[in-house]
Amino acid sequence: MIKILAPQSTIGIIGAGQLGKMLAQSAQKFGYQVATYDPNPESCAFAVSNWHQVGSFDDEVALLDFCKKVDVLTYEFENINGELLKKIESIVSLPQGTSLLLHSQNRLKEKSWLNSIHIKTAPYWEINSLEDLREALLQSGYPAVLKTNRFGYDGKGQMVIKSASNLADSNLLSLVNQNCILEGFCDFITEASIMVARDQYGRIETFPISENNHQDGILFTSQAPADFSKEITDAITQSAHQIAEKAQLVGVLGIEFFVLNNQEVVVNELAPRPHNSGHYSIEGCNVSQFDQHILAVSGRPLAAVSCLADAYMINLLGQDLDLIPSIWHDYPEAHVHLYQKGEAKYNRKMGHITLLNESVAHKHTLTSRFDR
Repeated sequence: MIKILAPQSTIGIIGAGQLGKMLAQSAQKFGYQVATYDPNPESCAFAVSNWHQVGSFDDEVALLDFCKKVDVLTYEFENINGELLKKIESIVSLPQGTSLLLHSQNRLKEKSWLNSIHIKTAPYWEINSLEDLREALLQSGYPAVLKTNRFGYDGKGQMVIKSASNLADSNLLSLVNQNCILEGFCDFITEASIMVARDQYGRIETFPISENNHQDGILFTSQAPADFSKEITDAITQSAHQIAEKAQLVGVLGIEFFVLNNQEVVVNELAPRPHNSGHYSIEGCNVSQFDQHILAVSGRPLAAVSCLADAYMINLLGQDLDLIPSIWHDYPEAHVHLYQKGEAKYNRKMGHITLLNESVAHKHTLTSRFDR
């Protein structure tokens, strides 16, 4: 029997970065208390939490202590200790479970699972040694992409291998000493993503598809709804429904795609939580990706998603923050979100900007201000 979380109940969020902060704000809007858990004592979600706890993601005693104090548990990103969560999920209410988490936090397991449910990905090979890599490259050809199986994001933990001469690169040799995956290069024309949500009643809702632009492996812009053909739109949406159903998803899942020249799509990555490319939904839709996630994990039915506006989202990195006063002045209609994460490090995500409807026409003049 599904239990609907009563108002003033506490939702615990593992991870307290900007995604945790926005989840907390949605939860509080619905009348819930919020507790957050993170090893960083300066985590930005702590400021909007009813209470928080500092602790390692690997500390079973501390994590269990946190879990016992909340009514429902969720997480804001996948680079946490999934095995530890699996160990304690029988003790706490974790509607998402851990199966999808454990698959998505390992690139090799993720692609293997996707292929097992007939979702197309780039070809891939398991790499545990330089000899494995040499043999795989004979099959993949050049270029190909070497990635660590765990903890890679925003372009970290990966390298494009353009020719055999790269095999002597010290960075490549360092990667090979970790558990890796080699992915065949996809000749894509653009990148896309979709946010899909599923509640505990089995209902599935998707947000408008976004077309994405990455620079140096970091998401720069997303535009939604994407101007894709019906064939591409249907393929992405059908894949999202299939993945959500097969995974028995509860909550929100971000799915990244490559769109190929032949109008086919292949899945690049899964993110079993709200995703950077779905931030446009805060202003662009009747319900945000964060609202849907909270509805799902609290046992409530999802809202039917409707698009309220054309939207264009720009990521703000640490080196961009000096531009904010001029953007406030020149684009007063822009929705500027600053996460208050502390030190504005180079390439660290510090906020985002969303333009809506007629303002989207200014996207090129605005994005030209950023050094990407």
